[in-house]
Amino acid sequence: MSREPKAERGKPDSIRAVSAFDSRPSHLDRGYALVFGLFLGLCIWKFGNPVILDQKIGMPATWPDFFNDAWPTHWAAWILSPLAALGGVLVFKKNISWPPTKWLWLLPLAWLGWQFISASRTVDATLTTATLGQFSGCVFCYFLGALLLARQKLVNWLLIGVLAAFTFCLVRAVNQRLFEFPQNQQMLVEGERDGWTNFPPASLAEMKSGNIIITTNGVDVANPVILDKFKKGRVCGTLVYPNALAGLILLLLPASLALAFGATKRLKPFTRRAVIALTVFLGGAAFFWSGSKLGWLIGIGLAGLFLLRLDWPKKLKLAAMATVLILGLGIFAVRFHNYFAAGATSAGARLDYWRAAAQTAGASPVFGTGPGTFQRPYARLKSPESEMARLAHNDYLEQFSDSGLIGGLTYAAWIFLGLAVAGKKLWRGGDALSFAIYAGLLGWWVQGFGEFSLYVPSLAWTAFTLLGILVAEKDLNSTTNH
Repeated sequence: MSREPKAERGKPDSIRAVSAFDSRPSHLDRGYALVFGLFLGLCIWKFGNPVILDQKIGMPATWPDFFNDAWPTHWAAWILSPLAALGGVLVFKKNISWPPTKWLWLLPLAWLGWQFISASRTVDATLTTATLGQFSGCVFCYFLGALLLARQKLVNWLLIGVLAAFTFCLVRAVNQRLFEFPQNQQMLVEGERDGWTNFPPASLAEMKSGNIIITTNGVDVANPVILDKFKKGRVCGTLVYPNALAGLILLLLPASLALAFGATKRLKPFTRRAVIALTVFLGGAAFFWSGSKLGWLIGIGLAGLFLLRLDWPKKLKLAAMATVLILGLGIFAVRFHNYFAAGATSAGARLDYWRAAAQTAGASPVFGTGPGTFQRPYARLKSPESEMARLAHNDYLEQFSDSGLIGGLTYAAWIFLGLAVAGKKLWRGGDALSFAIYAGLLGWWVQGFGEFSLYVPSLAWTAFTLLGILVAEKDLNSTTNH
């Protein structure tokens, strides 16, 4: 057992904990942060589906499938398990104590513990088992961020893999809009016109099994839903659908921009401008082409938040915020006027999901129906005209539906308190990267009221790692001189 340094002996426990927290990262720490960031990047690349769809995701059959297709989500838990064990060893070895706000470690543990209690009353053990693995990963990522990664040098190493995969996801999204979707649409239209004679039998059979081609009145035709998807051109990158991509952009684009502007100052002017322009283009284009209405409104709010923090004269700041608001809402009105003219069907569908979730929570206020099982009661409660949904499209309300009052309250309190504590510290003063990460987490939190990012490994595990970092660190810039 190693002896304590002389400088540490005799200090109160709280001071000793801070000293360990602020100590210079070792090569092992840096290596672990890099590997874990690469793992989160792998999640962005391959685990962008909700865990409840695990049984719907086929195993890759060939090397091209292994590279191009999504992987079964339970693979993510297999990869995370040894990383979790190693992270626990590193935390134990350093004897790092939790920062003062004890509720920030009691609440996540209480929430996760109650998920397992609720699981004992589940209406679908398969869905709940997959969901418990996902939730356990969320809590581990949070504690790892708080106890091991909350130092600037480690955050920088972590972000290497995360932002590399994020960039790949954005490039994939832009490619979908400019090339992949138009080419696929043209291919299907021409195939239907030519009686599918331009496709080999194996490809034709695969498209039929995937419902890309359907049979109507004895004739094989291109699925109109697929053609409409290609026509709309809403991109999803490497994630399950466009709104999930918008959530990832809200989460990570602020940090990407902070680094593009702040970490390139030593580069040649042309190179620096190219990096900034590429970051703005990829993030902005993918965000716009995702077609996320809630995401766009959240983006306007985040832009106003950044302006509010600038050290500008009050009148200039207010004028800039008013300009962003007017311009953003104007683009929103033009961009989505057809959607609202058609009756805003997806918004109406969400209201039906939320009604059913609230009704389920009222019927099972203690244990709920089991983690990840919203689709089971919804199949009985949904309005006849509504499409079937597997998730409530509201992470907070689904907690009440799936795991009862205790599950819902502990989750909501954990997220709110974590963001409140981090925000209080950052408004007192913080570096650009810390605030950018915080802004991204705010966007992710708000989107959770209309989406299901808690159930997607790439979104939830990345967000909880960053949340843990922010609730524990004082200022990501404060350790640069150590």
